Amino acid sequence: MRLTFLGTGTSFGVPQVGCDCAVCTSTDPRDRRTRVGAAVESAGTRLLLDTPPELRLQLLAAGIHDVDAVAYTHEHADHTHGIDDLRAISVRRPGGLPIFGAPETLAALTTRFPYIFDDAIRPLPGTSKPEGVARPLTPGVPTRIGALELLPFEVPHGAQRVLGFRIGALGYVTDAKALPEAAFAALVGVRVLVLNALFRTSHPTHLSIDEAVAAAQRIGAAQTYLTHLTHRTGHAELAASLPAGITPAHDGLTVEIAPA
Repeated sequence: MRLTFLGTGTSFGVPQVGCDCAVCTSTDPRDRRTRVGAAVESAGTRLLLDTPPELRLQLLAAGIHDVDAVAYTHEHADHTHGIDDLRAISVRRPGGLPIFGAPETLAALTTRFPYIFDDAIRPLPGTSKPEGVARPLTPGVPTRIGALELLPFEVPHGAQRVLGFRIGALGYVTDAKALPEAAFAALVGVRVLVLNALFRTSHPTHLSIDEAVAAAQRIGAAQTYLTHLTHRTGHAELAASLPAGITPAHDGLTVEIAPA
C-alpha cells in the first residue's frame, strides 16, 4: 500500500498570507505546506482523503490522474473546498464518484455543493459538472472500497465529530483534540500512523505537538508522521526535536506501507 501526502499544512497554509516569519520565508521546500489531504492506493484502488482547496495543484504535483473514491474526515473548508476539482475525474468515469463521510459531513456537502450530488441539476450541453454519490460511513463499521478496507472511528475536534481512518496497516487522523479509547483500539497494530500536531502549546481543537507525540508513543507504530502543521515550526527544526520513529510529513512525501 502507498500513502501520498498531498498537503500537510494547517487551515492557513504555509506560507501564511501577510506573514514574513522565518518559516513562511524559508527556502526549504518542506516548509511549503498546502492544506491537508492524502491519497492511499493498493492493488489498483486509489482513495482520496479529503479535497483541500489546492487539490488540482496537489494532484498534478503528485502525478495522480484518477481516483476511485473520496473519503472525508469532516466538512471544514480546508478539507472540502477543492471538491469542484473532482470534475476532471468524474467526467472520465461512468456514474458519479463515490464520496464517503459521516452523515453530517455529507449533509453539509450536499447543502453547499448541491450541483455535485443532485442528478436533477444537469449541465448545459457542451459543459460538465463534478458528479458524486454520497455514501454514509458508520464509526466502527468497516467499508470495502475496491482493494481497500476503510474502518472509520470518531475523534473529537472541539465540539465537532471528526472521522479518523484505519486502512490496513495505516492509521490516519488529521483533526483531533484527543484520541478516545475506541480510537486507540482501532489503531492497534498499525505500522504507519498519521497524526495532527498543531502548536507546541495547547489548542482547543487540535493535539499539540507534545500531545501527538504521547499518543503516537502509546500506539507504537513503527513510523509516525505529523501533519496539519503551522508556520510556527519549520520542518528541520521540528524533525530534530522529535523522538525516533516520529517525524513531520511534508507535501509530496510518499510512503510504502507493508501489510499489518
